[in-house]
Amino acid sequence: MIVLPADTRETILERAREGDPDEICGVLGGEYEPDGKSRVHSQYPTENVAETPRTRYEIDPEEQLAIFERLENRGEEIVGFYHSHPRGPPRPSATDEAQATWPDRSYVIVSLEPLVIGSWRWRTESDGQFERERVGGD
Repeated sequence: MIVLPADTRETILERAREGDPDEICGVLGGEYEPDGKSRVHSQYPTENVAETPRTRYEIDPEEQLAIFERLENRGEEIVGFYHSHPRGPPRPSATDEAQATWPDRSYVIVSLEPLVIGSWRWRTESDGQFERERVGGD
């Protein structure tokens, strides 16, 4: 399970609406609890630098590295990433699955039609498959 505070959820939803028709993306910082739950404390919006931002997302590697350093300086872990599917479902596309490189991190996906937030974890112990996880709030 990933715990997204209400203000973080609203910020991500608003970014997704404002970014339409392009996909938006960002990084989630926080902590892992002993029961495996991840709790989001911060979100870092990033620019989508994909060649086709209406159907793909890509975080600039230098921007991503700078965010990782900020998280480390704050004592937070990388608990996941988020992006939107303006015209698609809140589940990983075939491209999302093929490009997943962070095992045991959450991939939060915002669908605008209908407006839904889904979350998935890419698990190495399940042959690199995505597993749906519950999204909770504070």
